[in-house]
Amino acid sequence: MYAVLDIETTGGKFNEEGITEIAIYKFDGHDVVDQFISLVNPEREIQPFVVNLTGINNAMLRTAPKFYEVAKRIVEMTEDCIIVAHNSEFDYRILRTEFSRLGFEFKRKTICTVELAKQIMPEQESYSLGKLTRALGIPVTDRHRASGDAIATVKLFKLLLAKDLKKQIIQDAVKAEPKYEMATNLQNIIADLPATTGVYYLHDTYGKIIYIGKSKNIRNRVNQHFTNPRSRKIQNQVAAVTFETTGNELIALLKENAEIKHNKPTLNRATRRNLFTYALYSFIDENGYINLKLDAADGRKKAITTFSNRKTGRQFLFKAVENYKLCPKLVGLDASKTSCFKYPINECEGACLQKESPEHYNLKIQQLITENNFEHQSLIIIDKGRALNEHSVILIENGVFKGFGYYDLNFQITNRKILESIITPMDSNRETLHIIHSYLRKNQQVKIVRLME
Repeated sequence: MYAVLDIETTGGKFNEEGITEIAIYKFDGHDVVDQFISLVNPEREIQPFVVNLTGINNAMLRTAPKFYEVAKRIVEMTEDCIIVAHNSEFDYRILRTEFSRLGFEFKRKTICTVELAKQIMPEQESYSLGKLTRALGIPVTDRHRASGDAIATVKLFKLLLAKDLKKQIIQDAVKAEPKYEMATNLQNIIADLPATTGVYYLHDTYGKIIYIGKSKNIRNRVNQHFTNPRSRKIQNQVAAVTFETTGNELIALLKENAEIKHNKPTLNRATRRNLFTYALYSFIDENGYINLKLDAADGRKKAITTFSNRKTGRQFLFKAVENYKLCPKLVGLDASKTSCFKYPINECEGACLQKESPEHYNLKIQQLITENNFEHQSLIIIDKGRALNEHSVILIENGVFKGFGYYDLNFQITNRKILESIITPMDSNRETLHIIHSYLRKNQQVKIVRLME
Protein backbone atom coordinates (compact mmCIF):
# COMPACT_ATOMS: atom_id res chain seq x y z
CA MET A 1 0.00 0.00 0.00
CA TYR A 2 1.22 3.50 -0.82
CA ALA A 3 0.51 6.90 0.75
CA VAL A 4 0.92 9.41 -2.08
CA LEU A 5 1.23 12.87 -0.58
CA ASP A 6 2.08 16.49 -1.20
CA ILE A 7 2.84 19.21 1.33
CA GLU A 8 2.76 22.99 0.97
CA THR A 9 4.86 24.99 3.45
CA THR A 10 5.45 28.53 4.66
CA GLY A 11 8.92 28.68 3.15
CA GLY A 12 11.77 30.13 5.17
CA LYS A 13 14.99 28.81 6.69
CA PHE A 14 15.88 25.12 6.50
CA ASN A 15 13.99 23.08 9.14
CA GLU A 16 12.07 26.17 10.26
CA GLU A 17 9.32 25.80 7.68
CA GLY A 18 5.78 25.00 8.77
CA ILE A 19 3.11 23.02 6.94
CA THR A 20 0.26 25.07 5.44
CA GLU A 21 -1.55 22.27 3.57
CA ILE A 22 -1.30 18.50 3.27
CA ALA A 23 -3.00 15.99 0.98
CA ILE A 24 -2.61 12.20 1.28
CA TYR A 25 -4.11 9.65 -1.09
CA LYS A 26 -3.91 6.04 0.04
CA PHE A 27 -3.22 4.08 -3.16
CA ASP A 28 -3.21 0.29 -3.49
CA GLY A 29 -1.37 0.32 -6.82
CA HIS A 30 -4.63 0.38 -8.76
CA ASP A 31 -7.11 2.73 -7.08
CA VAL A 32 -7.28 5.43 -4.43
CA VAL A 33 -8.92 3.77 -1.40
CA ASP A 34 -8.81 6.67 1.11
CA GLN A 35 -7.83 10.33 1.24
CA PHE A 36 -7.05 13.12 3.67
CA ILE A 37 -6.83 16.79 2.65
CA SER A 38 -6.49 19.70 5.07
CA LEU A 39 -5.17 23.20 5.47
CA VAL A 40 -2.85 23.46 8.49
CA ASN A 41 -2.21 26.46 10.72
CA PRO A 42 1.62 26.66 10.77
CA GLU A 43 1.68 29.15 13.65
CA ARG A 44 4.15 31.30 11.73
CA GLU A 45 4.06 33.73 8.81
CA ILE A 46 4.02 32.57 5.20
CA GLN A 47 6.73 33.92 2.92
CA PRO A 48 5.31 36.36 0.29
CA PHE A 49 6.65 34.35 -2.67
CA VAL A 50 4.85 31.24 -1.32
CA VAL A 51 1.56 33.19 -1.11
CA ASN A 52 1.98 34.18 -4.75
CA LEU A 53 2.82 30.60 -5.76
CA THR A 54 0.10 28.71 -3.88
CA GLY A 55 -2.58 31.30 -3.22
CA ILE A 56 -2.61 30.24 0.45
CA ASN A 57 -2.38 33.27 2.78
CA ASN A 58 -2.25 33.83 6.53
CA ALA A 59 -5.93 34.78 6.74
CA MET A 60 -7.00 31.43 5.26
CA LEU A 61 -5.09 29.54 7.95
CA ARG A 62 -6.20 31.34 11.13
CA THR A 63 -9.05 28.88 11.76
CA ALA A 64 -7.32 25.84 10.23
CA PRO A 65 -6.30 22.98 12.56
CA LYS A 66 -2.78 23.04 13.97
CA PHE A 67 -0.43 20.21 13.11
CA TYR A 68 -0.89 18.38 16.41
CA GLU A 69 -4.64 18.24 15.66
CA VAL A 70 -4.12 16.38 12.36
CA ALA A 71 -1.04 14.37 13.37
CA LYS A 72 -3.01 11.28 14.42
CA ARG A 73 -4.83 11.18 11.08
CA ILE A 74 -1.52 11.45 9.21
CA VAL A 75 -0.08 8.55 11.21
CA GLU A 76 -3.19 6.43 10.46
CA MET A 77 -3.11 7.27 6.74
CA THR A 78 0.58 6.40 6.35
CA GLU A 79 0.79 3.40 8.69
CA ASP A 80 1.98 0.22 6.89
CA CYS A 81 2.39 2.33 3.75
CA ILE A 82 5.29 3.45 1.60
CA ILE A 83 5.24 7.24 1.23
CA VAL A 84 5.32 8.36 -2.40
CA ALA A 85 5.99 11.99 -3.30
CA HIS A 86 7.47 14.07 -6.08
CA ASN A 87 10.78 15.01 -4.46
CA SER A 88 10.02 12.83 -1.42
CA GLU A 89 13.18 13.96 0.37
CA PHE A 90 11.57 17.37 0.94
CA ASP A 91 8.08 16.19 1.97
CA TYR A 92 9.42 13.44 4.23
CA ARG A 93 11.86 15.84 5.92
CA ILE A 94 9.07 18.34 6.62
CA LEU A 95 6.84 15.63 8.12
CA ARG A 96 9.64 14.23 10.31
CA THR A 97 10.46 17.78 11.51
CA GLU A 98 6.83 18.47 12.49
CA PHE A 99 6.50 15.16 14.33
CA SER A 100 9.87 15.74 16.03
CA ARG A 101 8.49 19.01 17.44
CA LEU A 102 5.76 16.90 19.03
CA GLY A 103 8.33 14.48 20.47
CA PHE A 104 7.27 11.67 18.10
CA GLU A 105 9.65 9.75 15.83
CA PHE A 106 8.00 9.39 12.41
CA LYS A 107 9.65 6.73 10.20
CA ARG A 108 8.36 5.43 6.88
CA LYS A 109 9.88 3.92 3.73
CA THR A 110 9.73 6.40 0.82
CA ILE A 111 9.66 6.43 -2.97
CA CYS A 112 10.56 9.55 -4.95
CA THR A 113 8.75 9.84 -8.29
CA VAL A 114 11.44 12.25 -9.54
CA GLU A 115 14.14 9.60 -9.16
CA LEU A 116 11.81 6.87 -10.40
CA ALA A 117 10.93 8.87 -13.53
CA LYS A 118 14.62 9.49 -14.24
CA GLN A 119 15.28 5.73 -14.12
CA ILE A 120 12.26 4.64 -16.15
CA MET A 121 11.94 7.60 -18.56
CA PRO A 122 15.49 8.91 -19.08
CA GLU A 123 14.46 10.60 -22.32
CA GLN A 124 12.36 13.32 -20.63
CA GLU A 125 13.61 16.91 -20.88
CA SER A 126 12.43 17.92 -17.39
CA TYR A 127 11.34 16.09 -14.25
CA SER A 128 9.49 18.93 -12.53
CA LEU A 129 5.92 17.84 -11.79
CA GLY A 130 4.40 20.49 -14.05
CA LYS A 131 6.55 19.82 -17.11
CA LEU A 132 6.57 16.04 -16.66
CA THR A 133 2.78 15.74 -16.38
CA ARG A 134 2.39 18.07 -19.39
CA ALA A 135 4.77 15.90 -21.44
CA LEU A 136 2.76 12.79 -20.48
CA GLY A 137 -0.65 14.36 -21.08
CA ILE A 138 -1.63 14.03 -17.41
CA PRO A 139 -4.20 16.73 -16.55
CA VAL A 140 -3.37 18.77 -13.43
CA THR A 141 -5.84 20.99 -11.59
CA ASP A 142 -4.96 23.25 -8.64
CA ARG A 143 -1.25 23.28 -9.44
CA HIS A 144 0.87 24.15 -6.37
CA ARG A 145 -1.96 23.13 -4.06
CA ALA A 146 -1.50 19.94 -2.07
CA SER A 147 -4.55 18.09 -3.41
CA GLY A 148 -3.90 18.94 -7.07
CA ASP A 149 -0.21 18.03 -6.94
CA ALA A 150 -0.84 14.84 -4.92
CA ILE A 151 -3.48 13.46 -7.32
CA ALA A 152 -1.18 14.31 -10.26
CA THR A 153 1.55 12.33 -8.47
CA VAL A 154 -0.88 9.39 -8.11
CA LYS A 155 -1.47 9.40 -11.88
CA LEU A 156 2.25 9.72 -12.58
CA PHE A 157 3.08 6.89 -10.16
CA LYS A 158 0.44 4.66 -11.78
CA LEU A 159 2.07 5.28 -15.17
CA LEU A 160 5.52 4.51 -13.75
CA LEU A 161 4.23 1.24 -12.26
CA ALA A 162 2.98 0.23 -15.72
CA LYS A 163 6.30 1.15 -17.36
CA ASP A 164 8.35 -0.79 -14.79
CA LEU A 165 8.72 -4.05 -16.74
CA LYS A 166 11.26 -5.41 -14.26
CA LYS A 167 8.63 -4.96 -11.49
CA GLN A 168 11.28 -3.57 -9.14
CA ILE A 169 8.80 -1.17 -7.49
CA ILE A 170 6.35 -3.97 -6.68
CA GLN A 171 9.07 -6.36 -5.48
CA ASP A 172 10.50 -3.71 -3.14
CA ALA A 173 7.02 -2.94 -1.82
CA VAL A 174 6.24 -6.59 -1.07
CA LYS A 175 9.58 -6.95 0.73
CA ALA A 176 8.84 -3.82 2.79
CA GLU A 177 5.31 -4.74 3.85
CA PRO A 178 5.15 -7.72 6.23
CA LYS A 179 1.37 -7.75 6.12
CA TYR A 180 1.65 -9.19 2.61
CA GLU A 181 3.40 -12.28 3.95
CA MET A 182 1.16 -15.31 4.33
CA ALA A 183 1.76 -18.23 6.65
CA THR A 184 -0.53 -21.15 5.85
CA ASN A 185 -3.87 -19.68 4.78
CA LEU A 186 -3.56 -19.03 1.04
CA GLN A 187 -7.28 -18.27 0.95
CA ASN A 188 -6.57 -14.84 2.45
CA ILE A 189 -4.53 -13.93 -0.62
CA ILE A 190 -7.28 -15.00 -3.02
CA ALA A 191 -9.90 -12.88 -1.25
CA ASP A 192 -8.00 -9.69 -2.15
CA LEU A 193 -7.63 -10.49 -5.85
CA PRO A 194 -9.94 -9.11 -8.58
CA ALA A 195 -12.01 -11.25 -10.96
CA THR A 196 -10.75 -9.18 -13.90
CA THR A 197 -8.27 -9.45 -16.79
CA GLY A 198 -4.63 -8.79 -16.06
CA VAL A 199 -1.20 -10.09 -15.09
CA TYR A 200 -0.42 -11.55 -11.68
CA TYR A 201 2.90 -12.02 -9.87
CA LEU A 202 3.65 -14.66 -7.25
CA HIS A 203 6.31 -13.56 -4.73
CA ASP A 204 8.40 -15.45 -2.20
CA THR A 205 9.02 -14.19 1.34
CA TYR A 206 11.83 -11.91 0.11
CA GLY A 207 9.51 -10.17 -2.35
CA LYS A 208 11.17 -11.78 -5.37
CA ILE A 209 8.87 -12.73 -8.26
CA ILE A 210 8.86 -16.50 -8.69
CA TYR A 211 6.03 -16.81 -11.23
CA ILE A 212 4.23 -14.54 -13.71
CA GLY A 213 0.94 -15.39 -15.38
CA LYS A 214 -2.00 -13.75 -17.16
CA SER A 215 -5.69 -14.46 -16.97
CA LYS A 216 -9.11 -13.12 -17.89
CA ASN A 217 -10.02 -13.78 -14.24
CA ILE A 218 -7.02 -13.29 -11.94
CA ARG A 219 -8.77 -14.57 -8.82
CA ASN A 220 -9.90 -17.84 -10.43
CA ARG A 221 -6.51 -18.48 -12.01
CA VAL A 222 -4.57 -17.96 -8.77
CA ASN A 223 -7.13 -20.14 -6.97
CA GLN A 224 -6.30 -22.92 -9.46
CA HIS A 225 -2.60 -22.58 -8.58
CA PHE A 226 -3.43 -22.90 -4.89
CA THR A 227 -5.78 -25.89 -5.21
CA ASN A 228 -4.13 -27.96 -7.95
CA PRO A 229 -2.17 -30.91 -6.44
CA ARG A 230 0.39 -30.52 -9.25
CA SER A 231 1.22 -26.97 -8.11
CA ARG A 232 2.78 -27.92 -4.77
CA LYS A 233 5.99 -26.04 -5.58
CA ILE A 234 4.07 -22.80 -6.02
CA GLN A 235 1.98 -23.40 -2.88
CA ASN A 236 5.09 -24.07 -0.79
CA GLN A 237 7.01 -20.99 -1.95
CA VAL A 238 4.42 -18.24 -2.46
CA ALA A 239 4.14 -15.58 0.25
CA ALA A 240 2.29 -12.85 -1.64
CA VAL A 241 0.46 -12.16 -4.88
CA THR A 242 0.38 -8.79 -6.61
CA PHE A 243 -1.36 -7.99 -9.86
CA GLU A 244 -1.92 -5.42 -12.57
CA THR A 245 -5.26 -5.13 -14.29
CA THR A 246 -4.90 -4.49 -18.02
CA GLY A 247 -8.46 -3.92 -19.25
CA ASN A 248 -8.10 -6.41 -22.10
CA GLU A 249 -6.38 -9.68 -22.90
CA LEU A 250 -4.03 -8.28 -25.56
CA ILE A 251 -2.15 -6.04 -23.09
CA ALA A 252 -2.10 -8.93 -20.58
CA LEU A 253 -0.53 -11.26 -23.17
CA LEU A 254 2.09 -8.69 -24.18
CA LYS A 255 2.98 -7.82 -20.57
CA GLU A 256 3.22 -11.48 -19.56
CA ASN A 257 5.48 -12.26 -22.50
CA ALA A 258 7.77 -9.26 -21.92
CA GLU A 259 7.95 -9.49 -18.13
CA ILE A 260 8.80 -13.19 -18.09
CA LYS A 261 11.77 -12.35 -20.32
CA HIS A 262 12.82 -9.43 -18.09
CA ASN A 263 12.39 -11.16 -14.72
CA LYS A 264 13.06 -14.83 -15.58
CA PRO A 265 10.91 -16.21 -12.69
CA THR A 266 12.16 -19.55 -11.41
CA LEU A 267 8.77 -21.28 -11.58
CA ASN A 268 7.90 -20.24 -15.10
CA ARG A 269 9.03 -22.95 -17.46
CA ALA A 270 12.68 -22.42 -18.40
CA THR A 271 11.91 -22.90 -22.09
CA ARG A 272 8.38 -21.80 -22.90
CA ARG A 273 6.80 -23.47 -25.90
CA ASN A 274 6.83 -21.54 -29.14
CA LEU A 275 3.88 -19.20 -29.44
CA PHE A 276 3.55 -20.12 -33.09
CA THR A 277 4.60 -23.09 -35.22
CA TYR A 278 3.09 -22.19 -38.60
CA ALA A 279 3.30 -19.15 -40.84
CA LEU A 280 1.74 -17.87 -44.06
CA TYR A 281 4.09 -17.12 -46.96
CA SER A 282 3.56 -15.82 -50.49
CA PHE A 283 5.22 -16.49 -53.84
CA ILE A 284 4.50 -15.69 -57.48
CA ASP A 285 3.85 -18.63 -59.82
CA GLU A 286 4.90 -18.96 -63.45
CA ASN A 287 1.66 -17.30 -64.59
CA GLY A 288 2.16 -14.16 -62.48
CA TYR A 289 -0.37 -15.00 -59.73
CA ILE A 290 0.51 -14.44 -56.08
CA ASN A 291 0.07 -17.76 -54.29
CA LEU A 292 -0.22 -18.30 -50.54
CA LYS A 293 1.36 -21.19 -48.67
CA LEU A 294 0.84 -22.33 -45.09
CA ASP A 295 4.08 -23.88 -43.87
CA ALA A 296 6.12 -24.59 -40.75
CA ALA A 297 7.45 -21.32 -39.34
CA ASP A 298 10.93 -20.47 -40.57
CA GLY A 299 12.65 -17.44 -39.07
CA ARG A 300 14.79 -17.03 -42.17
CA LYS A 301 11.75 -16.28 -44.35
CA LYS A 302 9.46 -13.24 -44.22
CA ALA A 303 5.96 -14.29 -43.16
CA ILE A 304 2.68 -12.49 -43.82
CA THR A 305 1.33 -13.66 -40.46
CA THR A 306 1.81 -16.53 -38.01
CA PHE A 307 -0.40 -19.15 -36.33
CA SER A 308 -0.26 -21.21 -33.15
CA ASN A 309 -0.78 -24.41 -35.16
CA ARG A 310 -1.69 -25.74 -38.60
CA LYS A 311 -5.40 -25.95 -37.79
CA THR A 312 -5.76 -22.23 -37.02
CA GLY A 313 -3.79 -21.43 -40.17
CA ARG A 314 -6.17 -23.45 -42.35
CA GLN A 315 -9.17 -21.87 -40.66
CA PHE A 316 -7.74 -18.46 -41.51
CA LEU A 317 -7.30 -19.47 -45.17
CA PHE A 318 -10.85 -20.79 -45.50
CA LYS A 319 -12.16 -17.46 -44.16
CA ALA A 320 -9.81 -15.55 -46.47
CA VAL A 321 -11.16 -17.43 -49.48
CA GLU A 322 -14.68 -16.30 -48.53
CA ASN A 323 -13.84 -12.73 -47.49
CA TYR A 324 -11.48 -11.83 -50.34
CA LYS A 325 -12.99 -14.05 -53.07
CA LEU A 326 -9.75 -15.99 -53.50
CA CYS A 327 -9.07 -19.22 -55.33
CA PRO A 328 -8.70 -22.23 -52.95
CA LYS A 329 -6.14 -23.76 -55.29
CA LEU A 330 -3.86 -20.72 -55.20
CA VAL A 331 -3.91 -20.58 -51.39
CA GLY A 332 -3.04 -24.26 -50.96
CA LEU A 333 -6.47 -25.59 -49.94
CA ASP A 334 -7.13 -27.52 -53.17
CA ALA A 335 -4.60 -29.86 -54.77
CA SER A 336 -6.65 -30.72 -57.89
CA LYS A 337 -4.98 -30.70 -61.30
CA THR A 338 -7.78 -28.75 -63.00
CA SER A 339 -10.06 -26.01 -61.60
CA CYS A 340 -10.62 -25.53 -57.88
CA PHE A 341 -13.76 -26.84 -56.18
CA LYS A 342 -15.32 -23.34 -56.08
CA TYR A 343 -15.06 -22.57 -59.78
CA PRO A 344 -17.93 -24.87 -60.94
CA ILE A 345 -20.30 -23.18 -58.46
CA ASN A 346 -19.26 -19.68 -59.54
CA GLU A 347 -17.53 -18.84 -56.25
CA CYS A 348 -14.11 -18.53 -57.88
CA GLU A 349 -13.46 -16.09 -60.73
CA GLY A 350 -11.15 -18.54 -62.49
CA ALA A 351 -7.63 -17.66 -61.39
CA CYS A 352 -6.96 -21.41 -61.28
CA LEU A 353 -7.68 -21.54 -65.03
CA GLN A 354 -6.11 -18.15 -65.79
CA LYS A 355 -9.56 -16.76 -66.60
CA GLU A 356 -9.22 -14.03 -63.93
CA SER A 357 -6.34 -11.69 -64.77
CA PRO A 358 -3.27 -11.81 -62.50
CA GLU A 359 -3.59 -8.03 -61.97
CA HIS A 360 -7.18 -8.32 -60.69
CA TYR A 361 -6.50 -11.38 -58.54
CA ASN A 362 -3.26 -10.02 -57.08
CA LEU A 363 -5.04 -6.85 -55.89
CA LYS A 364 -7.21 -9.03 -53.63
CA ILE A 365 -4.15 -10.85 -52.31
CA GLN A 366 -2.40 -7.54 -51.65
CA GLN A 367 -5.42 -6.36 -49.66
CA LEU A 368 -5.22 -9.49 -47.51
CA ILE A 369 -1.50 -8.94 -46.95
CA THR A 370 -1.97 -5.26 -46.03
CA GLU A 371 -4.73 -6.04 -43.55
CA ASN A 372 -2.83 -8.89 -41.90
CA ASN A 373 0.72 -7.56 -41.87
CA PHE A 374 2.11 -4.36 -40.33
CA GLU A 375 5.19 -4.11 -42.53
CA HIS A 376 5.90 -0.44 -43.43
CA GLN A 377 2.69 0.61 -41.66
CA SER A 378 2.24 3.05 -38.75
CA LEU A 379 -0.90 2.66 -36.71
CA ILE A 380 -2.42 2.57 -33.25
CA ILE A 381 -4.68 -0.18 -31.91
CA ILE A 382 -7.31 1.06 -29.46
CA ASP A 383 -9.07 -1.27 -27.03
CA LYS A 384 -10.74 -1.26 -23.61
CA GLY A 385 -8.84 0.25 -20.70
CA ARG A 386 -8.79 -0.49 -16.98
CA ALA A 387 -11.68 1.87 -16.19
CA LEU A 388 -14.82 3.07 -17.96
CA ASN A 389 -13.31 6.38 -19.09
CA GLU A 390 -9.98 4.87 -20.14
CA HIS A 391 -8.70 3.20 -23.30
CA SER A 392 -5.58 1.21 -24.05
CA VAL A 393 -3.39 2.03 -27.03
CA ILE A 394 -0.73 -0.01 -28.84
CA LEU A 395 1.70 1.87 -31.06
CA ILE A 396 3.22 0.41 -34.23
CA GLU A 397 5.62 2.57 -36.25
CA ASN A 398 6.76 1.50 -39.71
CA GLY A 399 5.86 -2.10 -38.92
CA VAL A 400 7.71 -2.09 -35.57
CA PHE A 401 5.79 -2.66 -32.33
CA LYS A 402 6.78 0.13 -29.92
CA GLY A 403 4.72 -0.68 -26.82
CA PHE A 404 1.42 0.06 -25.08
CA GLY A 405 -0.13 2.72 -22.88
CA TYR A 406 -3.39 4.03 -21.48
CA TYR A 407 -5.19 7.32 -22.11
CA ASP A 408 -8.42 9.03 -21.11
CA LEU A 409 -8.18 12.21 -23.19
CA ASN A 410 -8.06 12.16 -27.00
CA PHE A 411 -5.28 14.75 -27.26
CA GLN A 412 -2.98 12.22 -25.57
CA ILE A 413 -3.02 10.09 -28.73
CA THR A 414 -3.52 12.79 -31.38
CA ASN A 415 -0.39 14.56 -30.09
CA ARG A 416 2.40 12.29 -31.38
CA LYS A 417 4.97 13.44 -28.80
CA ILE A 418 2.62 12.80 -25.85
CA LEU A 419 1.55 9.46 -27.38
CA GLU A 420 5.17 8.30 -27.49
CA SER A 421 5.70 9.47 -23.87
CA ILE A 422 2.79 7.51 -22.39
CA ILE A 423 3.84 4.32 -24.17
CA THR A 424 5.59 1.63 -22.12
CA PRO A 425 8.42 0.58 -24.49
CA MET A 426 8.61 -3.10 -25.43
CA ASP A 427 10.76 -5.18 -27.76
CA SER A 428 9.37 -5.84 -31.20
CA ASN A 429 9.93 -9.41 -32.33
CA ARG A 430 8.13 -12.29 -34.02
CA GLU A 431 6.45 -13.29 -30.74
CA THR A 432 4.97 -9.87 -30.00
CA LEU A 433 3.73 -9.46 -33.58
CA HIS A 434 2.20 -12.96 -33.44
CA ILE A 435 0.37 -12.06 -30.21
CA ILE A 436 -1.05 -8.90 -31.79
CA HIS A 437 -2.05 -10.57 -35.09
CA SER A 438 -3.72 -13.50 -33.32
CA TYR A 439 -5.70 -11.20 -31.03
CA LEU A 440 -6.89 -8.99 -33.89
CA ARG A 441 -8.06 -12.04 -35.86
CA LYS A 442 -10.22 -13.12 -32.90
CA ASN A 443 -11.39 -9.61 -31.91
CA GLN A 444 -12.32 -7.77 -35.06
CA GLN A 445 -14.23 -5.06 -33.14
CA VAL A 446 -10.93 -3.56 -31.97
CA LYS A 447 -10.34 -0.09 -33.45
CA ILE A 448 -7.30 0.42 -35.70
CA VAL A 449 -6.25 3.97 -36.65
CA ARG A 450 -3.66 4.48 -39.41
CA LEU A 451 -1.12 7.21 -38.64
CA MET A 452 0.10 9.78 -41.12
CA GLU A 453 3.87 9.94 -41.38
